[in-house]
This record gives sequence, structure tokens and C-alpha cells, in this order.
Amino acid sequence: MTKGEETRQFIIEKAAPIFNTKGIAATAMSDIMEATKLSKGSMYVHFENKDVLACAAVDHNMKILGDKLLSAISKSKTAKEELFTYIDFFSNAINPPLTGGCPLLNFGTEADDTNPVVKEKINKGCNANQQLLASSVNKGIANGEFKPNWNAEEFAVVMFAMMEGGHLISRMSGTNDKMKIITKTLKKTIEENTL
Repeated sequence: MTKGEETRQFIIEKAAPIFNTKGIAATAMSDIMEATKLSKGSMYVHFENKDVLACAAVDHNMKILGDKLLSAISKSKTAKEELFTYIDFFSNAINPPLTGGCPLLNFGTEADDTNPVVKEKINKGCNANQQLLASSVNKGIANGEFKPNWNAEEFAVVMFAMMEGGHLISRMSGTNDKMKIITKTLKKTIEENTL
């Protein structure tokens, strides 16, 4: 990496948790300047405006979260373990795996009507998560772990929606009580479809 690339990456790494916690609209360039100790001029050398930096921060947050998730799932020996690992990975919304919580939920809620570029990035992330879950179910069906008539795509949509909804409810209430109900229900559904 060149010095300029290193500085750009440094700014993204410092900005990403701020954007994920405060949101794009509420984050000011002065917040990023304070976190990086860089001048406004230095910031604008690397990013033409806040929206460009916000998009880079969204990408960074989703990559970090995705890498952590895939690392956890890669240790699973069975399709059922993959699904349980996914559930466990996201089960503590009060103490999430990424500062500020789930970037799909955070940025998706903010960008749905205001930022088509971020909206598309989040939509791709939502679809990727559902494909990951459906792939685990289909793998389990193929290797005889799960019932052959289990609809992988439908379950993936339901599981993803329940986990994201659980995050919202938990973050708003300040407690994981509802998330515990969701994780228990999802694991029960997986058990009911296990041979």
C-alpha cells in the first residue's frame, strides 16, 4: 500500500464504527476528523465528500462483519451446526459482534428512502445472508441431515427476518429477552427439520 492508500484505509477504519453507531446523516466530518486527528483538507484529499466516505464505511462494516461470521461458520462440521452458529453469532444484540450493531439493519433503515447507493449495498448484503442460510439448508438436505421437503429459500427468509427483527427489538428495549425467544424458536424449527 502507498502512503495515500494507508491513510485512506485508516480513515475508513476509524469512520466505520462512527457511521454504524451514529448513522450517515448524524455523522459529521468533524466526528471523523476528531477520531482520525486529521485536518479537513486531509480528509477531502482522500474522499470527495461525506457520502463517498459513508459508502466506503458501509462496505468496510459489512466486510468485517461478514469475515467474522464466515470465520465462525467455517468451524462447523455439519449444516445444522452452520445454522446454529449463525444464530449464536447474532444472538446478543446488546453486545453485537460489530460496534454499533448490525450494519444491514442500521444503514438499511436509514438509506431506504434517502440513499440509493447504500440501499443497493444493503440489499445485496441481505440477499447474501439469505443465500448463505439457504445454502446451509440445501447442503443439509443433500447430505441427509435435513428433511428433503424443507423449503430452504423460505426458511432463509424467515430466519433472516427474525434475526434482524430480534436485533431491532433488543436494541430498542436494551435487553436480549426477545432475541432469546427468537433463537430458541429458530433452533426448534431446525431440530424439527433434522432427520
